[in-house]
Amino acid sequence: MKLSELNAIDRAGFVAALGGVYEHSPWVAERAFGDRPFASVGALHTAMLAAVERAIDAERLRLLRAHPELAGKAPIRGQLPPDSTREQTGAGLDQCTPEEFARLKALNARYNAKFGFPFIIAVKGLDRDDIIREFARRVEQEPAEEQTEALRQVARIARHRLESLVEG
Repeated sequence: MKLSELNAIDRAGFVAALGGVYEHSPWVAERAFGDRPFASVGALHTAMLAAVERAIDAERLRLLRAHPELAGKAPIRGQLPPDSTREQTGAGLDQCTPEEFARLKALNARYNAKFGFPFIIAVKGLDRDDIIREFARRVEQEPAEEQTEALRQVARIARHRLESLVEG
């Protein structure tokens, strides 16, 4: 979709077009709508980031919890949204060895128990080894530090999605 079209459509159309940029969180697009017109995809991304930053803690936590686990049950069952499927497949997570999958499963369990939301990483440009290494590093972080990092990763994912979805 062209940026000029996004700037011209109504609220419902805008949310329908961009509601999936932030995983299962159309409220981000809804709140960014009022910042139109956007001069660039970067400006649109900035408005969406601002919507997340202005959100209350419970909303940000729900945003994090809306993300699927890496190599978790949803990908195995084919229940990921198309963007998430494409991203995880692009990183080779669909080709994990049994040992890698076991490691990811153990890291997922530990991470979820510690932080209360799934591990989130913008996988573009990373391979399985990079992801597993980062997962093992981040599970050791303090909760506040990791929530900040997870939100930073969500922002990176959103930027990649916007760049593939919207033509400047």
